[in-house]
Order: sequence, then C-alpha cells, then structure tokens
Amino acid sequence: MRVQVVGAGVAGLCVANELSSRGVEVSLHDTYRPPGPHACSWWAGGMLAPFCEGESAEEPVIRLGTRAASWWQKFTGAVEYKGSLVLSSKRDKNELLRFASMTRQHRWVDHLSIAELEPDLAGHIRQGLYFDSEAHLDPRVALARLVDTLASQGVVCTQEEPLSDILTIDCRGLAARDALADLRGVKGEMVILKNPELNISRPVRFIHPRMPLYIVPRGSGVYMLGATMIESSDRSRITARSMLELLSAAYALHPAFAESEVLEIGVDVRPAFPDNLPRIRRRGNRLFINGLYRHGYLLAPALAR
Repeated sequence: MRVQVVGAGVAGLCVANELSSRGVEVSLHDTYRPPGPHACSWWAGGMLAPFCEGESAEEPVIRLGTRAASWWQKFTGAVEYKGSLVLSSKRDKNELLRFASMTRQHRWVDHLSIAELEPDLAGHIRQGLYFDSEAHLDPRVALARLVDTLASQGVVCTQEEPLSDILTIDCRGLAARDALADLRGVKGEMVILKNPELNISRPVRFIHPRMPLYIVPRGSGVYMLGATMIESSDRSRITARSMLELLSAAYALHPAFAESEVLEIGVDVRPAFPDNLPRIRRRGNRLFINGLYRHGYLLAPALAR
C-alpha cells in the first residue's frame, strides 16, 4: 500500500510514523519541511493531561487522550511521567472546587503535600489537586524524534508537490480551509522563560482570576507559559494584555518568576471545528485529519491509529 501525507506538523508526523511502522510505503510532503516555527505544534505546551482537560473538553478527548503518553513514549522516548498539579490561591478556592467537580483521577493536596511534590512552591500555595497519572513532553524534542524515526525508515520529508492519483492524508491544519469551510482559527500565545534559580518539575495549572495559567518545565530552568485562547486567525505578535496577564499570573504563583529571562515569545493559530472536536473526513482519494484545537499532542496519536 502506498500513501502520501501532506503536512508535517504533529498530526502529519504521527500519521506517517503510525503507517510506516505498519509497513505502509509513505511519502511525506510539507512546503516548509519539519520541524519548525511555521507549524502551530511547534508552539504547544506538550501536556499529556487528559483528565485536566476534562474541565472543559468533551468525553472523547479524555478517553482517547489517556492513550497518548504510551504512544509518544513508544515513538520518541521523550515522555516525563510526573503528573500534573492544579493550584489556586486561597481566595480562588471556589474555582478550584469547580475544577475538581468537573474532573476525575485526582487527589486533593495541602501545603505539606505540595511542598513534597514541588519544594520551590512550599509556602506560596496551600491547596491544589494532583493528577498523578498524567505526563508531559517537550514538543520540539518529540517532533524532531518523529522525523528521525521516519528518516531511519527511509521516509524523508520533501517539498515536492504531492501526486494526485494516490491516497492522500491531508494534515495541513488551518491551511486546509481551502477545502474545509467550517474550519476556524483559535489563536494561542506563549512565553518561554529561563530561571535557573527556580526548580519546578511537572506541569502546573494555576487558577487565576484574570487568566488561568499553565507552566510546563522544559529542563535546565526553562519554562513554557501559556493559556490564551482567542477567536482569531491572526498570527501577529502577542498582545500587550496577554503578555502582562501571563507574567502577572506567573508572578502570583511564585515571585521568583519576576527575575526570569524572556527567551522567546510565540503566537500561532490552532485549527478547530465548531465543537472543538477533530474530524476524519474523506473526499475521493483524500482523507482530511484536522481540527485538533488545543489537543494536538493528546489526540494526534489516536487519529493516526
């Protein structure tokens, strides 16, 4: 069987690896070649946190997302199994109670347990939820390893135009709006900070009155901050408001973030359908895999399978 995959972001690379591992002859096509900042998956947080996502996501996201970590570990070996922490200040306890009521597979932690899990947060936060079965990865490392795995099997991404007469799996993300009229863009903004004096080992979601924040460790004192979801297809730079609120929320979690070095600021647009659930659609000899919204790393393996 021969298949060509168009688009080498997280969806396309997962599909290509899954097919190649099953003995399918695969060719991979991307205008820019992977991995790189042209793809929204480059700017992702990399949280493999299906139960946390249950706070706002539909049931399929949770059910299919529970299989993601094992897939990523199999193909990349880049997964960190340290769980997720959801924290709040004392004044926002009602929001934490709401989060707990909407999710499962967690346990309550007090200031002593938080200090045991994350010593650098001791004394700053006194209440939270711990999702011990969740995981995370560095998206850029994971993408690069998928590319290397494919290369070892003789599959190299090309900038050549795909053929028109063989089965094509279209994973172009928002660029596929030329064929999928109900696809929309949801803008996400992120900041990467470096603070060698601060040691946080697992993803932390901080419930903040203005902007819920997530912080994902990348190692060596580097942290990715994100949270914004803006209905827009504009890939221009981050707004001053978003930057201010991201950094303010990080400072509220731990004042040491105020001394961090800003390494990078990123903006991109996630592809989403009206209900924020992905789709697999077939038109002739072309299959479209799209609409992963904010769940690219969580759902791409399931869609690929």
